[in-house]
Amino acid sequence: MTDEFDGFSIHLLKDDDEDFIAHFVELPNVSACGSTAEEALAELKVAWEAMKESYYKHKEEIPVAPTRKEYSGQFNVRIDKRIHRALAIEAARAGISLNALVAQKLQRSVKQNSEIDAI
Repeated sequence: MTDEFDGFSIHLLKDDDEDFIAHFVELPNVSACGSTAEEALAELKVAWEAMKESYYKHKEEIPVAPTRKEYSGQFNVRIDKRIHRALAIEAARAGISLNALVAQKLQRSVKQNSEIDAI
C-alpha cells in the first residue's frame, strides 16, 4: 500500500457514523472517506494524485515520505543546560564522548518504541 502512496504511512479508522477515514500519518491534512475501507483508500489515492498534480502545476516540490529521504546522521538539539551538564558528566564517567552517549540513549529509545509498536 505504501508504494502506491509514495512511501507515506496510511492511518485508516472507522468513525462514529461507521464510515472509514483514511489519511497520511505524515500529512494529516490529506484525507478521504468512504463507506468501506477500500473505498476510503481509493479516494485517498485520488486525493494524493490531485495533490501531486497541484504541486507540479505550481512548480512546488512534492513532499517526500520520511522512509524515502536520505539522512546525514547529524542534527542539532537544544536542551536545558542542566540536562547538558548531567549528560556530559555521565559521558565522562563512562569514558565516552557526549555524542556517543546521546546516540546510545536515542538508539535504546527507538528500539524500545519499535518493540512497543510491534505488540
